[in-house]
Amino acid sequence: MLYFSRWKAAAILLTTFIVCAFSIPNFFSEQTVDSWPKWAQRHLVLGLDLQGGSHILLEVDANAVRKEKIEALREDVRRVVRDNRLGSPGAVQIRGGTVEFRVREGVDRALALQKLRELSQPLGGLLSTTGQRSVDVVDAGNGVYRLTPTQPALVERVRQSVEQSIQIVERRVNELGTVEPTIQRQGVDRILVQVPGLQDPSRLKELLGKTAKLSFRMVDQSVSPDQVSQGNVPPDSELLKGTKAENNQPYLIERRELVSGADLTDAQPGFDQRTSEPIVTFRFNNKGAREFAQVTQQNVGKPFAIVLDNEVISAPVIREPILGGSGQISGNFTVQQANDLAILLRAGALPAPLTIIEERTVGPGLGQDSIEKGMRAAWIGALMVALFMFATYGLFGLIANIAVTFNVAMIFGLLSVFNATLTLPGIAGIVLTVGMAVDSNVLIYERVREEVRGGRSAISSLDAGFARALATIIDSNTTTFIAAAVLFFIGSGPVRGFALTLGIGIITTVFTAFTLTRLMIATWYRIWRPRTVPI
Repeated sequence: MLYFSRWKAAAILLTTFIVCAFSIPNFFSEQTVDSWPKWAQRHLVLGLDLQGGSHILLEVDANAVRKEKIEALREDVRRVVRDNRLGSPGAVQIRGGTVEFRVREGVDRALALQKLRELSQPLGGLLSTTGQRSVDVVDAGNGVYRLTPTQPALVERVRQSVEQSIQIVERRVNELGTVEPTIQRQGVDRILVQVPGLQDPSRLKELLGKTAKLSFRMVDQSVSPDQVSQGNVPPDSELLKGTKAENNQPYLIERRELVSGADLTDAQPGFDQRTSEPIVTFRFNNKGAREFAQVTQQNVGKPFAIVLDNEVISAPVIREPILGGSGQISGNFTVQQANDLAILLRAGALPAPLTIIEERTVGPGLGQDSIEKGMRAAWIGALMVALFMFATYGLFGLIANIAVTFNVAMIFGLLSVFNATLTLPGIAGIVLTVGMAVDSNVLIYERVREEVRGGRSAISSLDAGFARALATIIDSNTTTFIAAAVLFFIGSGPVRGFALTLGIGIITTVFTAFTLTRLMIATWYRIWRPRTVPI
């Protein structure tokens, strides 16, 4: 156990120093580190509780999800009615949370019921065994049918909306250039967003609060402005207000969506070459480009509206067909407004509005106080452990303390490699690792003492001490590592920070206890050749 070949000793030392070297960038300012090569710029990121930042709790608007689900169901019923000639699509109405339809005279009602029931799909797909359906279809008599989304279907839709929203929120926050944001689900319909280092959350709130649902629709010119002002709005159109840049001017817009913002592949801020005004240029995918080209070809000379979150950004007249699959949005934007709109369009539209129900800004003063107290506790704990080891085991205690020092450096090095976020519980995990690291040495040294008391020689006692303590240390650290893994994969936020540092600490502890400590003791024995073990 105490014999090391030259290549093995060199590999242990090289591994130790390389991993420790990755912790070096944490001791320099960000400006200095930015001038280093990319591979050397990895460093720890301080969490929200250490450097301050913004904490926002969002809630998905379940009522909006329910409304959208019912409106989608109405459009499906209209399609079935139109395709099967069951009646007038205009006869399909929403009453409360139900879609109602009356078939016209002479229509086979059994056929109508069959076609409408085809809209009800099993939840969970074709392999579902729950028997739950997405829509309840009821024959109310006299040719009236009522279709209602089931409660399980609405709950499933809310769950899907939260999952989609998390991905979109993450893309929007990352576009701001923030470092290591935390975005995770809380409960059934809530999303937690924590952005370390962001002291002014106003722009973040503005980005997260917008649904960013973009659509291209035609302006309805079939009704005069006077008729519109008198409330004469066609059923297939709606009255939408313009943005502040459009002086909140109302527009009569067709409900039919000609091209969807979901077909956008890119959006970038820029400047108009003629007016030098900030604009947003966009590009469609193949499907969107074909639809956009077809719409502009068929409607030359007519105004069409660019609608974002039920507000008209602009309503230009189509001067000529746009066949290239790209275009631009202008609306008297400021530079920041154009940049934010491009971020929203690139990230995609939220499936439902998000409401901010909790907001906290953690100041850097609180973070600095946490750092100082945490570091003070860490130093005091480490110093007491080091003094105990030296007082109890003398030279071997000093060797253990050196190994623990490298152990902590390796923890910071590995955390830096992964650009991990260090939180206050993470510091607690490191302090706990220090105690566990010397605990491994205590097991080894006590085993060596037993062998010495049994009358063995120095080399035999050292060799047997390491060999026989190995199984105990592996078992104890394995069980702790399993607990840390469970905390990491099931826990969230600070719990994961604690689990990460604890898990990495266990790995480095086993490495230093059975390689580095053993190598130092073997080197000491080879140089001094003692007859007894000073322990």
